[in-house]
Amino acid sequence: MNAAKRYEIYARLRDANPNPTTELIYQSPFELLVSVILSAQATDVSVNKATRSLYKKANSPQAMLALGEAGLKHYIRTIGLFNTKAANIIKTCRLLVEKYGDQIPADRAALEALPGVGRKTANVILNTAFGQPTIAVDTHIFRVANRTKLAQGPTVTAVEKKLMKVTPNEFKHDAHHWLILHGRYVCKAQKPLCRECILADLCEYKEKTL
Repeated sequence: MNAAKRYEIYARLRDANPNPTTELIYQSPFELLVSVILSAQATDVSVNKATRSLYKKANSPQAMLALGEAGLKHYIRTIGLFNTKAANIIKTCRLLVEKYGDQIPADRAALEALPGVGRKTANVILNTAFGQPTIAVDTHIFRVANRTKLAQGPTVTAVEKKLMKVTPNEFKHDAHHWLILHGRYVCKAQKPLCRECILADLCEYKEKTL
C-alpha cells in the first residue's frame, strides 16, 4: 500500500469521525487507567456497566485502596479475570500512592512498571489521557492493519511500529480510535461489512465481499 492510499484512508476516517475517543466512560486519568486494565479480554460495555457504580464509591488510588481487593471484586465480578484484575489494580493503586503522589505518570516506562499495565494499556493512557501520538494495537487494530494492508506485521508490536512509521503525523493522535472503531463495527473478524465500508475501494483485502 502506498503513502497516498494510506493518507486517503485516514482522511476518510477523519471526515467520518472528526473527534474520535474511547468508548470507555471515565472522568480522570485514574479512572481511565482502571477501565483499560479491566477491559483486557472484556468489552467496553461490560466495563462501563461495572465502573458506573465502582467510581461512585472509589475514584482515586487512595479510595480504591480503602475499598480493598475484596471490595473491588464485588463491583467487577461480572468482568472476566476479575480476581487477577482486582489484585493488579490494588497493587497499582499502592504504587501510585507511594511513588507518584496519587497521580498517573505520563511516562511509558513508569506506566508499564505498574501491575496489570502492558504496552497496549500504556499507549492508551499516553494517547487518551495525555494527548501523546501513540497507537495502541489491540486485536481489532491488528486485524484491520493486516487485512487492509495499511500496516502488516506478524505481531501487535510489529504492527504498532509499522503504523507509527507510515501514519502521517497529522493523524497519529486519533489513529488508534479510528482503527479500533472501524474494526469493532465495520471490519469485523468473521463477517466484515465491506459493502458498507467507506474504505472499500482503498482496502487491499482480496476476499472482501462487494
